[in-house]
Amino acid sequence: MGLFSIFKRKQETNLESERREFLSKHGRICDGTIIESETTETGEELVYYFYTIQGVDFESSEILTAEQRRDPLQYAPGAKIGIRFDPKNHGNSILM
Repeated sequence: MGLFSIFKRKQETNLESERREFLSKHGRICDGTIIESETTETGEELVYYFYTIQGVDFESSEILTAEQRRDPLQYAPGAKIGIRFDPKNHGNSILM
């Protein structure tokens, strides 16, 4: 792993945390449903979910945080879940 790879990963992590912080403060809330979950090669839990805003269906995925992984039933396929989305970009969303 080179120096550039470390810098790029750190930059991506910062961008993701900024995006999550923005949505936590300014995002609107809607209901969604977990479609599927899987464990990645690195051991992270990845969930796929969908939600509907103004009659338009959106589908997204997210890697669960350590806190979210403590309650696996909340993120099981078929579970209803709260979604925060950007009112100016409905495709930008996070799980609550």
